[in-house]
Amino acid sequence: MKATIQIDNQWYATNLQEPIDLSIPLKEGMENVNCFYAPPMQAEPVVAGDFIGSTAKGGPVNFLNVRINPHGNGTHTECVGHIAKEKYTINKALTTFMFPARLISVFPKKMDSGDRVICKDQLEELLEGNTIPEALIIRTLPNDSLKLRTNYSGANPPYIDQAATAYLVENGVNHLLVDLPSVDREEDGGSLLSHKAFWKYPETPRTNCTISELLFLPNEIKDGFYLLNIQIASFELDVSPSKPVLYKLVKMK
Repeated sequence: MKATIQIDNQWYATNLQEPIDLSIPLKEGMENVNCFYAPPMQAEPVVAGDFIGSTAKGGPVNFLNVRINPHGNGTHTECVGHIAKEKYTINKALTTFMFPARLISVFPKKMDSGDRVICKDQLEELLEGNTIPEALIIRTLPNDSLKLRTNYSGANPPYIDQAATAYLVENGVNHLLVDLPSVDREEDGGSLLSHKAFWKYPETPRTNCTISELLFLPNEIKDGFYLLNIQIASFELDVSPSKPVLYKLVKMK
């Protein structure tokens, strides 16, 4: 299924039957990505009298209760409700789902403190001369499949400096997607400086803007300009497990 799409004044061709899934599968067990000491995902059959919701255990259907922590168990998309005292939900924040997007790759800088940080000057250099679209996807380097099962809890993983986040906001980024557990330092005393810079909270909350975390982008996906689809469940919560999907764009003459 092929489509032509106009972005600004340029037409592009894309094949909707060639999606590039950037999400990490949610499954039971310890061999999964995890962060912030979240309990692992669990799926258990419903038991009611003689009924058991598991065909493997003799039941007629699989009928499971599933326990997840969206922020800690896998790829997720969150809104300003993640940090706000007021209630904002992802179901109301994300009401359109297709965006022009740019993918960039960056080695976080090693700071004197030992922290690995994505800094403003790095983003300026990578984005110089390029149109910065509504969605930006950041892949951190080095990059390998260990990201599919890394337990980041207590590891102080890389994060984004608040000045770098503010720079993206100033340049029109409304949807920020990263392969990190968080845009902020794992332990920052609750400062959440990058989250606050992105959502401009509490001064002027950007209620229709989202952050997606814990993506995985295989190395064969090249940096560049894409069409992005962000898929969520209709949760009236600050966050939902999500499936960001890319489609290649070919510029038409």
